[in-house]
Amino acid sequence: MMAIDSERNRFSARAARYARVGAQMSGVAARMGAAQLFGGDNPASAAALRAALGGLKGPLMKVAQLMATIPDLLPPEFAEELQKLQSDAPPMGAAFVKRRMQAELGPDWRARFADFDLRPAAAASLGQVHRATAHDGELLACKLQYPDMSSAVEADIAQLQMLFAVHRQFNPVIDTQEAAREIAERVREELDYRREAKHAALYALMLKDADNVRVPGVRRDLSTGRLLTLEWLDGRKLLEFRQADQDTRNRIAVAMFRAWWHPFSQFGVIHGDPHLGNYTVFEEDGQAKGINLLDYGCIRIFPPSFSQGVVDLYEGLRTHDEPRIVHAYESWGFRGLRRDVIETLNIWARFIYGPILDDRVRTVANGVPPGQYGRREMMQVHAGLKAKGPLLIPQEFVFMDRAAVGLGAVFLHLDARLNFYQLFHEAFGGDGVSADAIAGRQSQALAAVGLS
Repeated sequence: MMAIDSERNRFSARAARYARVGAQMSGVAARMGAAQLFGGDNPASAAALRAALGGLKGPLMKVAQLMATIPDLLPPEFAEELQKLQSDAPPMGAAFVKRRMQAELGPDWRARFADFDLRPAAAASLGQVHRATAHDGELLACKLQYPDMSSAVEADIAQLQMLFAVHRQFNPVIDTQEAAREIAERVREELDYRREAKHAALYALMLKDADNVRVPGVRRDLSTGRLLTLEWLDGRKLLEFRQADQDTRNRIAVAMFRAWWHPFSQFGVIHGDPHLGNYTVFEEDGQAKGINLLDYGCIRIFPPSFSQGVVDLYEGLRTHDEPRIVHAYESWGFRGLRRDVIETLNIWARFIYGPILDDRVRTVANGVPPGQYGRREMMQVHAGLKAKGPLLIPQEFVFMDRAAVGLGAVFLHLDARLNFYQLFHEAFGGDGVSADAIAGRQSQALAAVGLS
């Protein structure tokens, strides 16, 4: 097994990336500043921003997508355009793939597979996936990282500080310092495919009893820090089921709920990337049975007290228990909260928690048109915080909020009609799960897969 040590954050590669990105990012910052100074919608500049970042490909596009999910970081029209970005970098050609595979598995790499398709089955921002077959007949998915990604990530993160600096100059209602740190740390983690292999093993352990969620097995003998080989899981795209019957759509939604909430409620772990391309639907006897979880790069492991805070906030909102609500926010990392700030935060909390506080069958949006889902609440939060000075968003809150909103979007696409209250109580064992119990299970699970 070989590795390319020279790829690890090379100065020359960083310099080249700076040169490539710098001019684009300067223009982006100028457009953001103009939008903040003069106000109003600026769709032409926002579209130009998306075109600039989309053309750059690589990790910058992934970071830009994450930025679009942070309230008040970008003007609304800019955030809307960034959310349209797709992680579809141009694929490496066959000759390039051969060189990359040789660098990772050695000169005899081809002999280690019964078959290897040099044409990518999928391409993303940090790498591309190839279909292969092992000598034992197992179908495989080989995710091969693009060259110089470590250098590209560091260069892109550094350039993005320009955008954060512009944001801080215009009286923001959200202090994004910790959010920026969280984004940088998670994107850096995604470069480490050995860690992602452990994440996949962790999910296999946590969801071992879930017959409606499939996790691919890991082929460690065919994996390195920049090559991840997993079992190939056949399935259909989730959006292909938008016109399916209600029972089918509900079954898929229940599987999604379990895949997300069970690891969090029992182990304090979430899948932090709600991109629809990370899931497919598997079928049995011609019917949709459940979902395949395909990507494990963006996994967030929380302190057990954070999961306990979710229950505390839920119960506080349900019973109007203000001290418990404050305790929940503080356990998530919010500090110095005044009553008026708490009331403003509660607007967003009631929106996120709305479906699981309502003991009846309903849709997530409950009659609100998809294009307006959450818009009113976001505007209320913005107005409520505007006169109160910047609110520091805790680092650990970023991906929890992003994933929860992303999960809601999946339920919207499916138009699922479920008793989310009941599903939530089942996930948390009826009366909730203590931080000590989560800590015990988390510690054992992490140790079992080598993440402790």
